[in-house]
Amino acid sequence: MLEFIAAVVFLLITPGPGVLTTAGIGAAYGYRPGLAFIAGLFVGGNLVMILVISGVATVAFTIPWLRNVLLLLSVSYLLFLAWRIATAGSRIGFINPGSPLGFWNGLALQPINPKAYVVTTTLFSGFAILPDALALEIVVKLVIFNAIWVPIHLVWLWAGVQLHQLDLPEKTHRIINIAMAVAMLAVVFLALIATL
Repeated sequence: MLEFIAAVVFLLITPGPGVLTTAGIGAAYGYRPGLAFIAGLFVGGNLVMILVISGVATVAFTIPWLRNVLLLLSVSYLLFLAWRIATAGSRIGFINPGSPLGFWNGLALQPINPKAYVVTTTLFSGFAILPDALALEIVVKLVIFNAIWVPIHLVWLWAGVQLHQLDLPEKTHRIINIAMAVAMLAVVFLALIATL
């Protein structure tokens, strides 16, 4: 079980579209819109977990044209986000929408987020905790996953709010932007590996 917990932590703390957008909303608008977005991400993420656990996602991804279209859209979106982050100039490259994104935006993001599928598939297809009680194992994994997911996303929201209040030098901003862009490209790489 400790291996599962460690895997959840490491897979969730890496930047992806959800946490970067959460931090951006925190930086631009504060806690209240960020919490609404996190609630949408939470519901959408659990929907993705249900799709993966039930096998619906697997069936959908066996349709070659649908799989290719979804992969192209997801990878294109992540590459766009990485580009936006890397070229953000002297401002921290979190996504900074013109108006606050709320619950429905968070809910809509997760089903097109390839990292959500990669993470869910990795965690729920591996790390046998209770091999003789599959249903109980799924429930335990869902509880553990969500118990870690919520605080991690709240930390990213807090980080966005805090970064808004800092006056960092331009060079530091650039280093942070490039590091986040590289992390986003790693998510794209993981998504491509998972589909091969």
